[in-house]
Amino acid sequence: MEHPRTDPAQSVPHPHGQPGDPNTEPQPRRSAPAEEATEPHWSPFAPVSSSPADTSAQPPAQPPAQPRDLGGLNPDTQQQPVVPGPPTYVPPNRTPNYGPPATGPRYAAPTPPGGGTVPGHAMPPGPPIPNPGMPPGQPMPGYLPGQTGTQPAVAPQSGPPSNAPASAAPASGAPASGPPGPVSGIPGYAPQYSPAPNLPVPYPDHPGSLEPTSVTADDFAQRRVVPPAKPVATTGVRAALRKSTFGLVSMKPGKREIEVARSTEAVRRNFGGLRQITVVNPKGGAGKTVAVLMLAMMFGQRRGGYVLAWDNNETQGTLGMRAQQDFHQRTVRDLLRDLEHFSGPTGRVGDLSQYVRAQGEAMFDVLASDESATAGEMLTSQAFGDIREVVSRFYKLIVVDTGNNVRAANWQSSMDATDQLVITMSARNDSAETAARMLDHLEQSGRRELVRRAVTVVSMPAHRKDLDLPAVQRHFAARTRAVLLAPYEKLLDSGEPIRYGMLSQATREAWLKIAASVASGL
Repeated sequence: MEHPRTDPAQSVPHPHGQPGDPNTEPQPRRSAPAEEATEPHWSPFAPVSSSPADTSAQPPAQPPAQPRDLGGLNPDTQQQPVVPGPPTYVPPNRTPNYGPPATGPRYAAPTPPGGGTVPGHAMPPGPPIPNPGMPPGQPMPGYLPGQTGTQPAVAPQSGPPSNAPASAAPASGAPASGPPGPVSGIPGYAPQYSPAPNLPVPYPDHPGSLEPTSVTADDFAQRRVVPPAKPVATTGVRAALRKSTFGLVSMKPGKREIEVARSTEAVRRNFGGLRQITVVNPKGGAGKTVAVLMLAMMFGQRRGGYVLAWDNNETQGTLGMRAQQDFHQRTVRDLLRDLEHFSGPTGRVGDLSQYVRAQGEAMFDVLASDESATAGEMLTSQAFGDIREVVSRFYKLIVVDTGNNVRAANWQSSMDATDQLVITMSARNDSAETAARMLDHLEQSGRRELVRRAVTVVSMPAHRKDLDLPAVQRHFAARTRAVLLAPYEKLLDSGEPIRYGMLSQATREAWLKIAASVASGL
């Protein structure tokens, strides 16, 4: 049955079902206002006629709808945009992580069971949490000047968040999109920042320290270095006082003892290889043999051996006569004859002891020259080189005594192998003048540097009458490195074999000082 068309307002379906439905309780009809009775009401659900002539059913023109305030929600999704949260949470009292920042959002709002986000979710306000790894007031890495570590300096964004839909547009009244403000209120919260340039690595043995370190095995081995002992007087009245008080009163060594200690240290130092000291003066009786024996004794006793005193006289020398005697009388001539026994790898130091003379407490050996006046030919340059090649395998220091002929081949060869030259003379004018002419010869033969580094030793006589010692000192001080005086010792001037243990203390200290000066040139 067709029903006639009625008012459009009456064509709206009943909210509680159709009339006559037994499951629906009838509701009283509300009377329309007077305006509705005289003028039809437009409804979006009413059918609209497409006929242009039917204009009575068209609703009147309505003003454009104003957008509603969604309170910051996305107008399309009706949800709050996801805003990047604070950095990753770091537990309190721990060193901040200076590694690269994590990718993606570091904080997300809680998700309800039905999905979506909680509208208006935000972190509760609270005081800013300081960074435990940075001092107060110090700008942290990634902050602009003037900030103190409460909010990172991030450039403001002009568009929507990176994780929001592309079609989302900010509605009126919604907060501007950009970096979130300082998030605080979390106990122990420490933000994570980008690494600063040239940030040092904490020292492993000192937690919290930012001092760079470079440790090697040599630093660990330094613990074996024994610190020097405290200097204590060992001679003189100071040493007697220390011994009488059983060490309760310990005094420092005096000036004299300190000089002896320094000279001993200079003599004992490592020379870095074989060294040769050559003692020269063409004048007989200039003290060459005594100087060779005294220097060999000082180096031997302080260095513990491996010192050889060699008489390189071209004919007959006196070194073997002034030295202590041994169980044999072999000389350099015998060694030269049996030199083939030492040319190969079979040569031993024990075999060489049959040709040298041990000096006992002086701790050095003597290789004497031929003591026979009827000896054959003189030693040649080749013979000197062969003998030196053999003895250099068993000794670290060689002290060479020379003859009186500066033109001899073995004399010239000894000059070529010299590392330190020692010039000896007596305080008389004839001995000093002979030594001065010898220096002229050495300079003219191209050994000027050897002369400049030479040490001059002046042996003092028993009486200083008619001596021009200042003139001798001035001349040789201008031509050589040092001029030293050797005090007179009756035991050395007697011509007998030297008894080293009976030398005076003054003589020992003087020759130790000379040996230290010689060692400084090695």
